[in-house]
Amino acid sequence: MSTRYDQAMEEMIEVIEQWFDEQLKRDDLEKAVKRTTLQMGIFNDILLDYRPGRTTLDSVDLGLDEGLKSKNAGPFTEEQVRNEIQPKLVEVVQGKLDKLADTPLIDYRFTFRGKFPTTEGKLQVTMLEYINEGKRQQLLERIHTYVDQKLLNGTYPTKPLESFFLTRHLLDPKLFPELDVAWTIGQYDRIQELNKGRQEALAEHRGDIIRAITSWAEHYFLPRYFDVQPSAYSTNVYTLKPGASLEEDQLQSGHGHHVVQPIDLLLYAAVMILRYEPSYSKPKGLNFLELAKQLGSNRAARMMTEGSGTYAKEDIYLKNEHVECTANDVFSIITIIIRKEEAAAYEQAIAFITRLLKQGFPKSYKIKLKSSVKQYLPIKGLAKSDTHRFFANLLEYPELHPLLEEYARTAIEEFEFYADTEGEKNCMPGSYATFGLGLADERYFPLVEYYMGEVDDEHQLVQDKFTAAFAETQGVTASTVPALVACLLRSTDSLKLKIQPELENEDKLELLVQSLHGMETYEVERVLYPIWGKVEKLATLARKADGRRKELLLELLKAAGK
Repeated sequence: MSTRYDQAMEEMIEVIEQWFDEQLKRDDLEKAVKRTTLQMGIFNDILLDYRPGRTTLDSVDLGLDEGLKSKNAGPFTEEQVRNEIQPKLVEVVQGKLDKLADTPLIDYRFTFRGKFPTTEGKLQVTMLEYINEGKRQQLLERIHTYVDQKLLNGTYPTKPLESFFLTRHLLDPKLFPELDVAWTIGQYDRIQELNKGRQEALAEHRGDIIRAITSWAEHYFLPRYFDVQPSAYSTNVYTLKPGASLEEDQLQSGHGHHVVQPIDLLLYAAVMILRYEPSYSKPKGLNFLELAKQLGSNRAARMMTEGSGTYAKEDIYLKNEHVECTANDVFSIITIIIRKEEAAAYEQAIAFITRLLKQGFPKSYKIKLKSSVKQYLPIKGLAKSDTHRFFANLLEYPELHPLLEEYARTAIEEFEFYADTEGEKNCMPGSYATFGLGLADERYFPLVEYYMGEVDDEHQLVQDKFTAAFAETQGVTASTVPALVACLLRSTDSLKLKIQPELENEDKLELLVQSLHGMETYEVERVLYPIWGKVEKLATLARKADGRRKELLLELLKAAGK
């Protein structure tokens, strides 16, 4: 063999030895697997990435080179890698597994993969797939015991760590070669049911379910029917294989009943993504639906036109002499046709929307409105959308304002945005209602405070537009200051609030000072910046002031840590 070959083998074997040696130095192995009965070992996969002089081995493949063509040809042919290099590397890793298979370091299964630059291009190869049958059987017993005791017969919330492992195990073909889709979906539903009273934990459980099904779909189900072009920076590109379609039994129903098939698991994930994931994740859910439709799924086609089928017909469709409302949760669209421009029409429409949101309809929705009235809020910089117009129209009826507040408190949720806004005009559900009510009546100032407490100010700017309009409309008073401060705490550096003339009044300035008591210094600075700019400017004003005004300005500086 050549010196180049010997050097390459020495480098790769050394990296393998180092990785195993490093893991064996860990003192948390036993502790890690004792957190839950559903984890048999820590590692189930390692990837050797051979690059002459800088070879790595890791349990995580970031996939940063997916879809990219290698610029540097390797020193070996594909045949040499498969026939000469792979067997020797497998021998080394297998030797490690023979000694460590029954320790907490190694899971019930273990895959050894490699990436190699070759003369023909980049080669990715699975070199070893190892199954510890004893651990596998033990894990299966634990899974069934857990499902029986904690899910089927359990009454208490479950732990997110348990869901992390269980959701993946149920879709692992090495554990369950014959996938029982209906039973699996039943366990996912039960996890959500048991945790429905704990919203943050429920979101974590749902995230695990979605990630597990997504991984199954992308690694096992979709590649059966599509050629996949992976990408580390965007969604995978799927091209239907010639002649590919669902097996006949996946398109038919038995004895008049729908037979649950793997395609239904893909659709289940699509609906969960569209309903519960943030706005930026929704394209994946829609893509799953489109791929299912390409495979000939009538249910997918129906969902795209009528919705997921989750809601009762009367909850997604309303038609009478005043208004017609239709909702599609798959595309997060609510279509509203105002037949009579009067309070009764808008009252029924807002009740329709609020009821849907309370039932779990996606909050990042948009309204498609047909109305002869075109009202918009008196706030510059908001999207001139149908959603905006609907709420502006509704605000013209003061008797409906309490219903609008109920809607806003139901709709408001951090990290969600109306589907017909983007960029600088992004706004959280409930924005138009809150803004309009805040400008209309001091009874809704607490709603403004609640809204601002939920604003994702890293991805939304329209609160600045409202804050300027609010200050101009409502001024600085004892009733407005708490809401105004809440607005300023969510403002961006671009906001310049023109209320300095009002704050020349010492009584109003004192209201501001009092409202900042107990705040952290960085919060105080954030409140003061849109009014005076940098605190140095405020310090200059304090030096020039006298009497009570000077004392108040110095208090502001002290609160800001200056």
